[in-house]
Amino acid sequence: MYSPKVGDRLSSLDTPSMIADLDLVQANIQKLMSKLLPTGLNIRPHLKTTKSAILANRLVAAGAKGGCVAKVSEAEAIAATGFDDLLITCEIIGAPKVQRLVELFRSHRQIRIVVDSNVGASAINDALASSGIDEPISVLIDLDVGLHRTGVKPGEPALALARHIAKQPHLNLIGVQGYEGHLQHLHDREDRKAQCLHSMSILTGTADALRSAGYNIDVVTTGGTGTAEFCATVPGVTELQPGSFIFMDTDYRNAVGTFYSSSLTILSTVVSKQGPRAVTIDSGLKSLTTDSGLAECKDSRYTYGVLGDEQGSLTWEEGTPDLAVGDRVEMIPSHIDPTVNLHDFYFAYRNGVIEEIWPVDSRGKVQ
Repeated sequence: MYSPKVGDRLSSLDTPSMIADLDLVQANIQKLMSKLLPTGLNIRPHLKTTKSAILANRLVAAGAKGGCVAKVSEAEAIAATGFDDLLITCEIIGAPKVQRLVELFRSHRQIRIVVDSNVGASAINDALASSGIDEPISVLIDLDVGLHRTGVKPGEPALALARHIAKQPHLNLIGVQGYEGHLQHLHDREDRKAQCLHSMSILTGTADALRSAGYNIDVVTTGGTGTAEFCATVPGVTELQPGSFIFMDTDYRNAVGTFYSSSLTILSTVVSKQGPRAVTIDSGLKSLTTDSGLAECKDSRYTYGVLGDEQGSLTWEEGTPDLAVGDRVEMIPSHIDPTVNLHDFYFAYRNGVIEEIWPVDSRGKVQ
């Protein structure tokens, strides 16, 4: 039975396989920590990128403070491994999801959540009240700082939500979250910085207004790979949530440059020759996502195209060495997070040898 193991060479892997260069992964972690830890802010990496408890622990060992996840099901999977210092960054709405949160909180009391509505806050409070759990869950107000995806509006709407939360005995308001996701991939650095600082003024101004109204706001959490360095300069921000820096992808690279390396690729095989300068590889839509554009071959002389669920194409200009059936290539994803979600394992390697195998613990956990 096919069963890759530590010590095997990459050449023994079937394809497509998700592979990670350990030296580059560690270098990316070190670069981020060297840049952000001196600010004194907490770094709570977003694990919707890696979906891996092993990598969550590695990030904590490097200086991070816990992690973020997007969904309750992600939190369930990561917490089941013993890593439960988690902030769930998306709203938890609907009776089934709320009940899952209650059961998760029953055994993992470090879980933190966000709310942006009275309806959501009341439902969680009422479910906890019925559960027999006396300890309140830590709650952050999710604030819309310009993304217009989730979050209560600043000003009176945020204050009104705080007043409502304060009336819920099973909710403990500890802070605010504001994610400027609409700015992460702006190519103009100065524009990205200026707009980010504007979003941060909304976030920290709301935190100050809530404190002035008598609310205990200890946590002000924000930031992504494209903006964390700017967020870190803003007085009042306490926590940063970058995620994609650990692997990077072509979308982030094109926006923010090559400070972080593309450390993750999809190992693929040429399965068919389709012309004098065209071949088919075994990585299609089920291996590489296209929502942020097409993946790129690690060898930039070859251009990728999608040929359906299972296959993609590589073409090249005259004068470039030909690819033959059986050759192997590495593909750099255009968007890391959904690409990782397509695979079961990372094969982490040095010098062509697999040193570690990391399960994608929260693969498919979208609820």
